[in-house]
Amino acid sequence: MGLLTHSPGHTRVKICGIRSPSDIDAAVAAGVDAIGFVFYPPSPRAVSPNIAASLISRLPAGVDAVGLVVNASKAEMDAIRAATTITLWQFHGDESALDCERLSESQPWMKAARVGPQFAFDDFSLQYRDANALLLDALVEGYGGGGIPFDWQGIPQAWISANAPRVVLSGGLNVHNVGEAIARLKPCAVDVSSGVESSRGIKDHILMREFIQAVRAADASSSL
Repeated sequence: MGLLTHSPGHTRVKICGIRSPSDIDAAVAAGVDAIGFVFYPPSPRAVSPNIAASLISRLPAGVDAVGLVVNASKAEMDAIRAATTITLWQFHGDESALDCERLSESQPWMKAARVGPQFAFDDFSLQYRDANALLLDALVEGYGGGGIPFDWQGIPQAWISANAPRVVLSGGLNVHNVGEAIARLKPCAVDVSSGVESSRGIKDHILMREFIQAVRAADASSSL
């Protein structure tokens, strides 16, 4: 179980930016594999370590609690770690591979890439070869949460074949396009935030359920 358990034909789902108990419960009921908690104060989806701890306590065994940080200091990481039981770190800033290794303190981690037209996929996967997963997001101003898809067709097929088992696909996913993304890339997991919101930072329980249903339908189609 968990986000990074690679099972061919079964795409894992992470819902990021959850801030309320009712949203946690709705995501779990819908069959989510991981919840992302945003520890980046400028984000409208940000939570404090204490609030995150309360939310994490509602998660059943097997559902990952993912801590999203952006260029966090060791002191900030220590404060999060002291209050919460994060099971997977998501480094979404300009962290080097060495930074990720140092700050994760031997816990599993993934590195987010902001994919633009000239993105060097091979260099990225080589630089972060020790990451447990590589998260592909769109290149937007700021860090994450833009709800903008990138050009999936621009990902080299050889790179997809070599790295799909540890790719988490993000960037503008919603109930309408996640099936196409899964069919094209067959990632280990997909990550959604704004695509299941009724307004910025406000999760929609129906959209969360429909998104996970769309993922399961895409998996079923790919096995035919």
